[in-house]
Amino acid sequence: MKILVTIKRVVDYNVRVRVKPDGSGVETEGVKMSINPFDEIALEEALRIKERGEADEVIVASIGGSEVQQQLRTGLAMGADRAIHVETDQPVQPLTAARTLLKLVEKEAPGIVFLGKQAIDDDCNQTGQMLAALWGRPQATFASRVELADGKATVTREVDAGLEVNEVDLPAVMTSDLRLNEPRFVKLPDIMKAKRKPLETIALADLGVEPAADLVATAYEPPPRRGGGKMVESVAELVGELKNKGLL
Repeated sequence: MKILVTIKRVVDYNVRVRVKPDGSGVETEGVKMSINPFDEIALEEALRIKERGEADEVIVASIGGSEVQQQLRTGLAMGADRAIHVETDQPVQPLTAARTLLKLVEKEAPGIVFLGKQAIDDDCNQTGQMLAALWGRPQATFASRVELADGKATVTREVDAGLEVNEVDLPAVMTSDLRLNEPRFVKLPDIMKAKRKPLETIALADLGVEPAADLVATAYEPPPRRGGGKMVESVAELVGELKNKGLL
């Protein structure tokens, strides 16, 4: 069984995001970029499934410009067997990403497609669900535990009331939650080995997918600066301040 894992290049979660002075987007020049954290968790889970002998191959894929090959090489260093780079210079929104991944699914015939539940740059949380709908296969989202047996996956997910357990037939789409696992540390020998692993590049146009932009961002602006706090001496003074601000 193959497992296809998709990753996205995003601003590292430790970096403070800054908006460009002209408001045209987020500053990425000279900024550390990395694999989307939820995607990294998905890749780690796929590797653990393979290490248990429940999968034969882990393929990591990404959509974007030539710069995403850096993150694909990181995925290969973590332990993926090969990588697929779908090349495009155009911004890719969730539906276009799902249609692109469907073409890769038709090409590779994986038993599981694993994604992060969302990307930390746009927080859309849509691609996995859209892919499952287009593929016509079950989905198990927000996974905090995954078990495979007899051609089925038992997926535990956290909900407001506690834990929910779902069983889905394979092939299926899964998305990872934060507590599914802790990704491994990549060692230097693994980085060197990753340079020799196959990385296939496919133009988005060659897959027959149009990078249609259904949503267009016209401007970006940072959130307003927080004002200073004020100490009050009594409950009555607190209530008065809240009323002055129109909060009561």
